[in-house]
Order: sequence, then C-alpha cells, then structure tokens
Amino acid sequence: MKRLSNRTLPAVPLTLSLALVFTVAGGQPAAAQGSGASGSWTIGERVVPAPAGASEELRSALAAMPAPNVATSLAQAPQTEEQWLAIQSATANANLAQMADAYGLSIEKDEIEGVTVYRVTPDKVDPRHTGHLFLHVHGGAYVLNGGDNSATEAALVAARAGIPAISVDYRMPPKHPFPAAVEDVVTVYRHLLESRSAKSIAIGGTSTGGGLSLASVHKFRDLGLELPGAIYAGTPWADLTKTGDSLFTKEGLDRVLVTYDGLLKGAALLYADGHDLKDPLISPLYGEFEGFPPTYLITGTRDMFLSDTARTHRKLRAAGVVADLHVYEGVAHADYLILVDSPESKDMFQEVGDFFKKHLE
Repeated sequence: MKRLSNRTLPAVPLTLSLALVFTVAGGQPAAAQGSGASGSWTIGERVVPAPAGASEELRSALAAMPAPNVATSLAQAPQTEEQWLAIQSATANANLAQMADAYGLSIEKDEIEGVTVYRVTPDKVDPRHTGHLFLHVHGGAYVLNGGDNSATEAALVAARAGIPAISVDYRMPPKHPFPAAVEDVVTVYRHLLESRSAKSIAIGGTSTGGGLSLASVHKFRDLGLELPGAIYAGTPWADLTKTGDSLFTKEGLDRVLVTYDGLLKGAALLYADGHDLKDPLISPLYGEFEGFPPTYLITGTRDMFLSDTARTHRKLRAAGVVADLHVYEGVAHADYLILVDSPESKDMFQEVGDFFKKHLE
C-alpha cells in the first residue's frame, strides 16, 4: 500500500451562512396563531440567540457569518441535469495526500468488483480494533461528495477511532439513480463477507451516508446476508419525504441544510427516479427494524434531520434493537464534519469508536 505524501491539512473553510442571532419571520409578531383543523401554527417574529450551552468554537462559528437565507438557498438549487453534474463535479475533489498526513494514515484508491472504494488505514490501529473494519458510506444528498471527497469522513473516523476503513464511492444520479447506490454497497459488503465475519464490520456515515447504510442493511436482510456488527447513523436522511417536524421547525435555522424545498427536494426526486419515496430502500425509516444491529445515532438541536434521527431511534427501540441517540446542543446538520476540531466533533468520534469497540466481534 502506498503511503501518501507529507503535507498539512488546511482548516476546513466555513462557507456556510451563520450568525450570532437568527431571525425567523412569519405570522403575527406578538403571538402564535392556530389555523383551524389543519393543526398548523403561524409563529410570529422570533430571535434565536447563540446557544450558551455549546462550545466556544461552535459559538464563534455562528457569530462569524450571517444567518441562513432560505430564499437564497432556493434560488441556488440545481434545476437541470447539467447543473447537477456541475455541482457533482465541484464537490468531488479532496487532497488525499494532505488528509493522510494530517490524520496519520494511508489512503489507497481501489476497486472491488467494479465499485470504486478507498482503503483508509491508520498508522496506529487501536489494539481493540484489530480485525475490525468500518465500511463507510459518504453523504451528499445522494448526488454530491463522491470521488476523492468520499473518503473524507472515513479518514476522520479511522484516525480518531483507530479503526481501518473502506469507503464506498457509490454511483450517483443523474447518471445512476436508485437502486445503483444500494447495489454498490451490497456488492462491496458481499465481497468483504468472503474474508471476514459480518460481526467484525461496522457500516455507516453521515446524512445520506447514514440513510443509505440503514437502507443497505434492509437489503442485506432481504438477501439473507448476515448483518454487520454495528451501524453508525450520523444525522441520517432516513425519510426523503417532507414529513419530519424538524424540516419545518429548523428551516432557516440549520446553517447547513437551510431548507428542504431547494437542493434536498430536487436530490430526493432525482435519486428516486420515479420510485415511491417511501420505499424502505429509499427512505429506510419506513422499513421494519427487527433484528437490526446495534445503532449509534447523532443529531443536534439545530439539525433539520433531528426528526429523521429521533424517529429512526424510536423505531429501532420499538423493534428491540440496541440504539444510542446522541443530541448535541446548538449543532446543525453534520456540524461535526465541518468544525472538526470542536469539542463536539472530538467527543462524537470518540463515542463512535467506543460504540464500535463494544459491539464489534
């Protein structure tokens, strides 16, 4: 395996809309108004201060930029196949050499039965993870963050947990809509089972990575495959419909996602390609969870996918599955992958590594 060159990983640029104070406008300023039988509420002007209970690093990030703008987010959403392909290409790049040096690991691009993968190996594997493997599935609304960038989160987990990883650079729409992504994860997982125990494997990722991991486990079970030893579902996009309460209550507050009705809605329809959005292999929340592996779930109080995460947790618990839900104060969607040196991020990855140690064989 070739060790990548020696460079320093630059700070992650914060190009998201942030502010110390968020203002969400709507309805009458003085009070909430009911709307009859529909059950909808119109909430008046609201000022949301920076979260006093969050870390200084997170509060500083919130203070550094203006509040999220829903109208701008809607206007910037891709509308044509050419625009989707352009943003897909723009989010595919990462400096693997810098990443490898900064985190003390090696990264090797490879292929497993026609599926592109990245093998990520820490220089120092935790002795308790000897024989374990993290099967990483990247996020990006099923359309973004492929290519070299798909290995970014895998590198963070591998470095901080001390566990080897394989990241799946699955096929994406518009060229390859559902079920291509699920098929690619299944292909890699089947291959791994030829040489190792399923219970030595943890599968997971953030956002789409969490949702696709859950959907893939549904598929593993349908195929009669032995299931992994653990799942890491970081703020999973487990329901591609606009159903979760937090998609409404956190709109304009989540500095990462901002709103469902722009890029997210477009990506959901692009990925589903005419299939029912409630198909459990698209929106795994609508599947049955009996027999699922122990699952670690993460979200934050400003995360638009808080409801997806909480609803998934409740379904897992109802099915008798071991499921740990961790909610971080003031954290928006996947903040732990943006502010990687914040206490919240460091704590989260430490917890994930400990969860793997507890449940992998």
